[in-house]
Amino acid sequence: MEGFEMPQVRKERENTEEPLLSIVIPVYEEQDNLPELYRRLSVVADELLCDVEFVFVNDGSRDRTWAILDEFARTDSRLRTLALSRNFGHQAAVTAGLEAARGQVVVVLDGDLQDPPEVIPQLMERWREGYDVVYAVRTKRKENRFKRAGYFVFYRVLKQISDTPMPLDTGDFCLMDRRVVDTMNAMPERSRFVRGLRAYAGFRQIGVTYEREARYAGVPKYTIRRLVALALEGVVNFSTVPLRAVGWLAALLITVATVIAILQSGMALAGVSVAPVWMIATLLVFLGGLQIGAVAVLGAYIAKIFAEVKQRPTYILDEEAQPSRTTQRVTSSV
Repeated sequence: MEGFEMPQVRKERENTEEPLLSIVIPVYEEQDNLPELYRRLSVVADELLCDVEFVFVNDGSRDRTWAILDEFARTDSRLRTLALSRNFGHQAAVTAGLEAARGQVVVVLDGDLQDPPEVIPQLMERWREGYDVVYAVRTKRKENRFKRAGYFVFYRVLKQISDTPMPLDTGDFCLMDRRVVDTMNAMPERSRFVRGLRAYAGFRQIGVTYEREARYAGVPKYTIRRLVALALEGVVNFSTVPLRAVGWLAALLITVATVIAILQSGMALAGVSVAPVWMIATLLVFLGGLQIGAVAVLGAYIAKIFAEVKQRPTYILDEEAQPSRTTQRVTSSV
């Protein structure tokens, strides 16, 4: 959607008690990052010259994260702090923050300072131009080579196999207009891949590039196991290609077995003996193809059930043009 020319500049709401901007920050054991994160967020909020709220979601931290947030909230009315009963995971924490945010605009920001708060004014600028979603595109990552390679491959594979168009090299760091947030909050599915739901919601989207920083302090909370689980969530929730691939494999096996069986029959008719072991192998390949094909058929029906259970909207209305209600009656005289 990049390059879309907006017809007019978006106007901010006036005379409302709700903040213009909500910044949702999920945190899990980030006691070493919070003071610097809060300082930089405060500087950015002061520069924006608008009403801002910080929605911190404590995802079951066992360190001093909650105590530090409580101290900040006692002296700064802009802070809203939520504490989950245990560690539900990053995507669940983001979801909790989106449901709690009240702003006309909502920014999702990680709490490790890899995504710099100083990019938020750029996101706001594109929103004021009329875009509903402004996602941050990572141009560089200050992480080890293994992780960089893994992210590079994952985003490109997901883009190719996803049933929903996915922008490359984008995480959860983004800005969303209120109507996009409301649309996502209305989707009742429990297994949530937030960046995928954001893409599914549609509306006018554009990217803003930035250089991702190294973690400010502490250790990464996204372990390899959690990263793999997140990748699987993205593939399972937004792609049916793996199921279709099983069907393609079944068709390939059946075709190969049929061709070989025809060749073996031709050889037998020509008087060339065919070893029984090869005939048995051909039969096994054919039967294996039929079995895999049956699984693929069942998988197709399960995919339909899965889509119905998620209850995503069949379509999302952007806007509606109302026809003019004044009509001009034409009369004639004889």
